[in-house]
Amino acid sequence: MSVRENMQLVPDRLLPGDTIGIVAPAGPFDRKEFDRGVAILKAMGFRLIVPDDICIKNGYLAGPDIHRANLINTFFVDRKIKAIICARGGFGSMRILSLLDFESIKKNLKIFIGFSDISAILSVLYTKCGFVAFHGPMVASLGDASRKTREALLAAVSSDVRLAIRPKTGITIRHGLASGPVAGGNLTTLCHLVGTPFEPGLKGHLLLLEDKGESCYRIDRMLTHMKLAGCFEGLAGLVLGSFEDCGSVSEIIRIVDNLFKEDNIPILAGFEVGHGKNNITIPIGLKATLDTDRQLLSFHEPATIP
Repeated sequence: MSVRENMQLVPDRLLPGDTIGIVAPAGPFDRKEFDRGVAILKAMGFRLIVPDDICIKNGYLAGPDIHRANLINTFFVDRKIKAIICARGGFGSMRILSLLDFESIKKNLKIFIGFSDISAILSVLYTKCGFVAFHGPMVASLGDASRKTREALLAAVSSDVRLAIRPKTGITIRHGLASGPVAGGNLTTLCHLVGTPFEPGLKGHLLLLEDKGESCYRIDRMLTHMKLAGCFEGLAGLVLGSFEDCGSVSEIIRIVDNLFKEDNIPILAGFEVGHGKNNITIPIGLKATLDTDRQLLSFHEPATIP
């Protein structure tokens, strides 16, 4: 591992033949979808460790809290495992945050991948442990993932490229240029971290937000709640990913434009990040520059080291 310019830890690069451990920190998953994702990871050239009891269910959770947390704690200290990828989101990640062994995790840095509800874990890995985590596709969605999604995942975790990401149909809400570590993920999940010991500090950061299945008024309410709580004070910039099944895109843009009308920060929408057809992998905690005139989010360093 290595320490980069803003003191975050960067994990070792994932290479063909390396071993990936699969965990289920949130909800249960469809076994056929899961198996298709496993086949994709194997086709990429990786070895996999799939726990025998990963398929257990506890209502809308993938097993009891301690079971889900222990899988993560165990895989972080397992030297055979080079990366950890989550099976699915749903709900449940917040319930295990207090059960994660951050001291052991800090000593055993490795790639950790997930999105949606897993945003809670990505956030605390960055804020509590100081290392880069990856907002990207999970096992149950990889089988049906687009080629662009799969290639973006490999580019983030298995190459020495400095990621430069452009939205396919970018919408500039506020013009400007700003730099800072990228934070964020799923809006609903991040909103529910407010007021907890795991609330992220966003000052000086480029905030990424995405969501699925939330009505426009609920998005307005969550953003308003975070604004009133002071979450956006000192924010460097705002990056909007996909808001799948959330109503009119123009209405969401209007909400964001209104809520940030007094903030002189660059805001760019339209990134293919989240629950849409394409889900481009974003390194959380890695410094980047947001340039709304060029409609570009460019990272300053590769997200992994050789």
